Amino acid sequence: MRTLKTLILAASALTVAGAAQAAEPATTWAYSAKTAVGASYEAYVDGAYKDGGPTGAVSKVWFSVADGVLTETMYGLIHEAQIKQMRIAVKTADGVAVEGRDTTARTEYLYTDKKGRPLSPAYKITTTDKAGRFVIEKRIFTDPDRNALFLRVTVKALKGSVTPFLVLEPHMANTGGNDVGSAGAQALTAGEGKVYLTLRGDRPFAKAAAAKLEGNDALKILGDDGVLAGGSEAKGAIVLAAQLPTQASGSATYDFAIGFGADPGGSAQTAMASLKTGYDEVLARYNGEGAHVGWSDYIASLTELPRVAKESADGGKLAYASALMLKVQEDRTYAGALIASLSNPWGDTVDASKPSTGYKAVWPRDFYQCAMALAALGDKETPLAAFHYLPTVQVGEKTPGNKDAGGWFLQKTEVDGTPEWVGVQLDQTAMPIMLGWKLWKLGWLSEPDLAAYYARMIKPAADFLVDGGKVGIGWNKATIVPPYSQQERWEEQDGHSPSTTAAVIAGLVTAGEIADLAGDAKSGDRYRETADAYSAKVEARMFTTSGKFGDGSYFMRLNKNEDPNDKAPIGAANGQIAPPEDEVVDGGFLELVRYGVRRADDSHIVGSLPELDDTAREDMYRVRYDFSFPGVKGEFPGWRRYDVDGYGEDAKTGGNYGEGGEMSLGQRGRVWPIFTGERGHYELALAAEKGKPSKAQIAAIRARYVKGIELFANDGLLIPEQVWDGVGAKTRHPYVTGEGTDSATPLAWSHAEYLKLLRSLADGQVWDRYEPVAARYAK
Repeated sequence: MRTLKTLILAASALTVAGAAQAAEPATTWAYSAKTAVGASYEAYVDGAYKDGGPTGAVSKVWFSVADGVLTETMYGLIHEAQIKQMRIAVKTADGVAVEGRDTTARTEYLYTDKKGRPLSPAYKITTTDKAGRFVIEKRIFTDPDRNALFLRVTVKALKGSVTPFLVLEPHMANTGGNDVGSAGAQALTAGEGKVYLTLRGDRPFAKAAAAKLEGNDALKILGDDGVLAGGSEAKGAIVLAAQLPTQASGSATYDFAIGFGADPGGSAQTAMASLKTGYDEVLARYNGEGAHVGWSDYIASLTELPRVAKESADGGKLAYASALMLKVQEDRTYAGALIASLSNPWGDTVDASKPSTGYKAVWPRDFYQCAMALAALGDKETPLAAFHYLPTVQVGEKTPGNKDAGGWFLQKTEVDGTPEWVGVQLDQTAMPIMLGWKLWKLGWLSEPDLAAYYARMIKPAADFLVDGGKVGIGWNKATIVPPYSQQERWEEQDGHSPSTTAAVIAGLVTAGEIADLAGDAKSGDRYRETADAYSAKVEARMFTTSGKFGDGSYFMRLNKNEDPNDKAPIGAANGQIAPPEDEVVDGGFLELVRYGVRRADDSHIVGSLPELDDTAREDMYRVRYDFSFPGVKGEFPGWRRYDVDGYGEDAKTGGNYGEGGEMSLGQRGRVWPIFTGERGHYELALAAEKGKPSKAQIAAIRARYVKGIELFANDGLLIPEQVWDGVGAKTRHPYVTGEGTDSATPLAWSHAEYLKLLRSLADGQVWDRYEPVAARYAK
């Protein structure tokens, strides 16, 4: 999905490495397969984030955990990382062991209901030494009233004495260099520009040191013998470490707070204030226990969540966790700014010497999925805030650098609306319209408000879906002629795409209804007439009758012209070949059914399923894989984005995607849990064509597709972007088939698709099916 982004990052890595090699070593981000992410719940004040509301001061700190290690921790805006990772290293009689490399890890939620369903993103992370010498338990959450992260650490010595060390790698101001740091008995401090952090404990450190990072290996500060090396200050790419008391046996517990602020004094005061408040009180405020307003109050406000969770196959655990994940991944300055993931894909090999958002940014497509999923849970506030946020990322007169056609929504932006990528993706222009229509029909978006946004946002977007135009922002000087999109939903190719066209048609039909409401009947008619024209040519443009696979008749992933039978190449991406159009299939045509553009039993839809599901083709051209899990009966289907997909690990070398700034033919996109949800939605739509689905039909979808997504989630109940399909080498990471890769976890879209499937099953109909679209085309 984000391949253009990663290509840019890879190219940047080469440039930076070449320019800065002599000055200091390259730095990277951390492992991206998170098992925990968290932030404080903050209540809106009049639809915005302001101090003084029911939750008090607004905390703007996010954290993540991978391999049992505290990884990227953000402060300020949601993409502004300040820490790469903090590991606990332990000196034993046999040498130094470190979390991640030398331990196994388990993630649990601290606060759950009687059914074990999580009520807040506060975690207990247990790392166990593989040699059986020690166990470390970390309890991690943020201070909801301050810009601070709170950790309670318990170290248990199992075989002989142990000496623990905190090894902190700052990446202040979202970069891995240019930091200043200091270390003393009272605190570790790091900063760059106008942002600082201070790590303090509830007692002084035994020793502390600051050092320049050598060879991107933070453990060199300990040496081979577990003796701290370095001084009291360091500059550049740095590492900070603190030694804790030696334990001959038994357990020792420590409380730590990492405070953030504009200067060393402010960050230190924040850390001290959290420690003074104490573990029990900070956690109670975070959870929303007693009179405090916190995460449990947000969960209780989700009126549809109990009903939705009943459709799960795990007792509702993943449903509750998914609700938390979507709300966590919202910025706390720009209300409604929903990002794609609190991760940097394949982060442990991604250059960190220059700022990058990774997936911590707004894509209107992912944004739509998240807002619709939160609406499905009965969250009336966040989807409305999201809708009101959307003009921030729409191209218009005030968009920096824009000189030509507006109305479309930027491909990718920072949460403040700063453009990052400026490709035109027509589905991302249609989906904000669809969201507005849905909120209106739910009765949450008032008609006067919608009418005001019609003139401000919806009409410009709908007009662009009809007229297109010459764009002029950054590198992009293209002329867009809808429904031909400059980029489809995977951001790699131009052409006619079934999934993009489905969204465009739905966007125009719903825009027509909103235009009627706003008193603009002429535009409403124009939008519907254009949608009719686009719909009339769906099969003629994108359904081949002379394809290479199966019986030769099926929807293709993409077509760059008006002839689906000319076998023209669709272009190369991610180091892969440039295949003929008829040799690339995906499940995008199922979106035609989801939105109501085609019936589920339409012959072209049904006729395309065998080619999508063919498991006999060689891996290069295979899309579907069926998974089995130990102790679980049955097989569970999963699908890649499309065949010949190169957005994934190298099947030949085991290397990460784009590692070292190089694309290769060995790169191979893996299975995405999203598509198990999309197929479940299709099966529900098919069952509903003959009336209300039976209990048996619902149960079958739950047992196959809902359960499948739940099995793809990790022990922290986070759903990845991609799961390992068992094809090729896995020398870099010991991937297990059916478990997440280093691509990105959690992916908000994955959680959103899961929740929407549960809501669809609860309702007996697809949640984001648009009735005026279905009434017009799916007769």
